[in-house]
Amino acid sequence: MIPKLPNQMNFLVVDDMDNMRRSVRAMLKLINYGKNIYEAPNGNEAWKILNSKDEGPIDFIICDQNMPLMKGTELLNTMRKEPKLRDIPFLMITAEANTEVVAEAAEHEVDAYLTKPFVTASLESKIDELLNNLYNPDQATLLLREARLVESKGNIPKAMQLIHAAATLKPGLSRPHRELGRLHLKLKKVTEAVKEFSTAIELNRLDVTSYHYLGQLYFHQGKVDKAIKAYSCAMDISPRHSDRAFKFVDLLVNKRELKKAEKILKIVLRHNMENIKILEQISTIAACHNFNDLAVRCYKTILKRSPRQLAIHKCLGIQLQRQGKHNEASIYLERAVAKFHQDVELLLSLAKCHLDMGRLIMADKWAAKALQIEPDNAEARQILNQCS
Repeated sequence: MIPKLPNQMNFLVVDDMDNMRRSVRAMLKLINYGKNIYEAPNGNEAWKILNSKDEGPIDFIICDQNMPLMKGTELLNTMRKEPKLRDIPFLMITAEANTEVVAEAAEHEVDAYLTKPFVTASLESKIDELLNNLYNPDQATLLLREARLVESKGNIPKAMQLIHAAATLKPGLSRPHRELGRLHLKLKKVTEAVKEFSTAIELNRLDVTSYHYLGQLYFHQGKVDKAIKAYSCAMDISPRHSDRAFKFVDLLVNKRELKKAEKILKIVLRHNMENIKILEQISTIAACHNFNDLAVRCYKTILKRSPRQLAIHKCLGIQLQRQGKHNEASIYLERAVAKFHQDVELLLSLAKCHLDMGRLIMADKWAAKALQIEPDNAEARQILNQCS
């Protein structure tokens, strides 16, 4: 890799706050860093710039962690999968540096992070540190880089030799053992993979990635209790990883540990209030397992951000009905029926809401509509009988 001076680099600043982007830009200009400085308000826009033919190649990224649409770690994780982008220095900006943040940064191989608020001198020092690590790596890091290149060419045995050499040079480092575990998995050597991931954890109790791999391995082996234990450790360290959380919830539900499952879903919700896709996943699981309060909270959060989703109006109305909140439920159900006027479940829910509120004429109306669509529907006929 040919070294570049900071004043000849193209920087990309990613943050959803305009004033924060302006502030970082001003700091870079003050220390004369950046031939060009590009800006993006979220990870999606940053990804477009990284892949744009119109912009110069990006040499350094300064990125906020908590952003809508795509978080900083999600952007980094996507970059790590692209050979032409994976080695770009990535400085994460975070509001706090607690254990969760540190573990998440390590899991996604964040090169370094800086805690808000920070001054120009701190930013300069961190950039210099990252560039020094990039251009003057130690021998173990060089071996791991070479192993990755060799692996990309399909030579896994040679990659493993290089990683073993790195582990010998730095016996206290967990990463080589985690990499060996991953490669053993590629070769379908499960026992060896478990051994390497376990060694990585012994060396670093915060190695959340190794806990995650162990959870997957134990789950596929049918060792559910061990899988739950591994996932539990991963969640304790870094509860922000939604995919891992949903796998963990599946395990807990299968073991009928419903209170624990609900607790995990609440943690996921807390960290993903802006992500509609994840909110929909949480609400679906919550509704399925009668976590009614949680389901209602998710549906209402979704509608605040996307009020025209009439399917969510239906789901929310049904959940409110289950809670006995018939008046509120009927409001959402009637909005949904404007679009889903052939949905028998929806029509019957409306009929039952009005019946429970003593509105017999309205209950009769919706039950009759359901019966028109399904003449043999016993529930609709029963409601009509109660209205007469």
